[in-house]
Amino acid sequence: MRNLLTLALVLMALTSCVTLPRSADPVPPAPQPSQQPRSDMNWVNPPKRVAFDRLPDWETANLTPGLAALRRSCAVFASRRSADYVSARATWVGTIDEWAPACSALEVIGDDASARAVIQALFTPVEIRSQDGASRFTGYFEPMYEARLSPEPPFTEPVPARPDDLVVEYGRVLQVLPDGRKRAYPSRAEITRNGVVPLAYAHPADVFFLQIQGSGRLLLPDGRTLRAAYAANNGQPFVSTANWLMSKGWIGRGEANMTGIKAWMNRTSSSRARQAMNINPRFVFFDLLPEGNPGLGPKGSLGVPLTPMGSIAVDPAFHAAGVPMFLQTTAPSLGGQWSGLMVAQDTGGAIKGAVRGDLFFGTGEAAGAAADTVNAPGRLWVLLPRAVAARLPLGDEFAGTQGLGLFAAVP
Repeated sequence: MRNLLTLALVLMALTSCVTLPRSADPVPPAPQPSQQPRSDMNWVNPPKRVAFDRLPDWETANLTPGLAALRRSCAVFASRRSADYVSARATWVGTIDEWAPACSALEVIGDDASARAVIQALFTPVEIRSQDGASRFTGYFEPMYEARLSPEPPFTEPVPARPDDLVVEYGRVLQVLPDGRKRAYPSRAEITRNGVVPLAYAHPADVFFLQIQGSGRLLLPDGRTLRAAYAANNGQPFVSTANWLMSKGWIGRGEANMTGIKAWMNRTSSSRARQAMNINPRFVFFDLLPEGNPGLGPKGSLGVPLTPMGSIAVDPAFHAAGVPMFLQTTAPSLGGQWSGLMVAQDTGGAIKGAVRGDLFFGTGEAAGAAADTVNAPGRLWVLLPRAVAARLPLGDEFAGTQGLGLFAAVP
């Protein structure tokens, strides 16, 4: 009883911090239309605020991984100025100062019951619905592959280091030529043909999927494990090798996953496997790092280690990094219909859309097998501090057109 009373008093204090700005340090005003992301999109299904009891399986969902991930987001928020927006592109999620009470409240959480009490007291769910009703959730993981520090069959494909001639200017990935001129960075085919600086060597199919996943661990013969951490990409669009192989009739729909494609690559010729890889012009470069905490994943785009089943990759054109989300989708490896709390801590070249997410499953073969089963539509709610959600011109049952730009893609 004493613990519940203490929690209630803490929540009352923290809630008052959220709903009433401090006079000594006022919360910056809501962004004006000129500051908001612009869009010509006409939302058919605009976002709306909902109650927690409308979230599917909210009372039984496992919140622990998502809360662990949120604590890491809060550590990033704490390093920023209080008046800064959490995201310069998605200013609708509010300022660092407006998130501070919610981050502080994580310290009083002791179990699932107190976690739900804290979240319900300080947050409001806002359902995000895409303009055409489309949604898609998939899974990804951190692979672990055998590797060598020098080439020996079958470990012949270099794990590529970030090249010195790659620069990023105004969001464009460019190659600096020997004479100083710059051009768009080449495609996978040209990079592979010209060669790369190797960090290590692995099986060609393993390096290909390492690049698709964006990071992984390399197991060396002496027992050491190193992380191949994402360093850069060549700026080329992501193209699905699976779709191309199906269009050729070389694999069936049931093989259109990592396991099926790798099996096909292992039984076909090396030249045909290379052709299939080059269909995807996107090419990823890496750094080699110590393994660190083996229980956590690689660092995502937020700069914190990913939490298995607590971190999700989303489209930064719509969503702010570090923000908690509740989602529902179908995940056969998780028993069918699944709902959970996750935090936006990563991005991906194939993750495009307002209701599009890639769930991080963890590291290794079992995590990869589980992630491989997830490819289904679903629903997505962003959890915002109550004062931030109340400010949005949406209404609880939104029916108008005001404020559409708040949730639209940045051009």
